Amino acid sequence: MAKKDPGHSVKDKTLYERLRGAGVSKKKSARVANTAAGTSRTTVGRRGGAAGSYDDWKVADLRRRAKQVGIKGRAAMTKPQLIKALRAN
Repeated sequence: MAKKDPGHSVKDKTLYERLRGAGVSKKKSARVANTAAGTSRTTVGRRGGAAGSYDDWKVADLRRRAKQVGIKGRAAMTKPQLIKALRAN
């Protein structure tokens, strides 16, 4: 079966198809392919990671974050339990 052309808005069609084949959504695949085409791939790979480690967070901040992502039983959890739950989420 021939693959459908993703359209003129996708700048790196090869990367787009590879991402789609890996099960990534059309929207995210197009965004990643266009970002990678607009800059060097090493620059795209270095973005992100600015958030600090959960180990540096206070318990109140961890509970607030756990509430945002919908972790049940967070009020009774200790700091290590909150960190483990957030990392697993």
